[in-house]
Amino acid sequence: MQNKVVEILLVEDSLEDAELIVRTLKKHNLANHLLHVQDGEEALNYLMNENDFLPRLILLDLKMPKVDGIEVLKVLKAHPQKKLVPVVVLTSSREERDIVESYRLGVNAYIVKPVDFEKFVKAIADIGLFWLILNQPPK
Repeated sequence: MQNKVVEILLVEDSLEDAELIVRTLKKHNLANHLLHVQDGEEALNYLMNENDFLPRLILLDLKMPKVDGIEVLKVLKAHPQKKLVPVVVLTSSREERDIVESYRLGVNAYIVKPVDFEKFVKAIADIGLFWLILNQPPK
């Protein structure tokens, strides 16, 4: 993939949602080092092959083609170093089994994408500000 530092790995199959997320993060100067992949297979290829370049945050959709978000979580959280990367599930799924399974696998937050445009933009800005500015991850 790319041989650079990635602060945010955005795993999102909806191009419309991805574009809105990227635009919102850029507006708040939080998307300088963002990599967008469209499915779980691409995410795992990046995460498992770019050992020196772990993102500071993964924004992960659950319902995707090829490899879904739950499978990405299983692989990621089974790895001794990579399991420390904060993962925020950002999905349209309100299914209790998805929420429970995500937390069981070690997700840091589970956020249902707001349908309202303004609420969606605010949620993305809040996620970025908290996880990239306020949160202190392990080094």
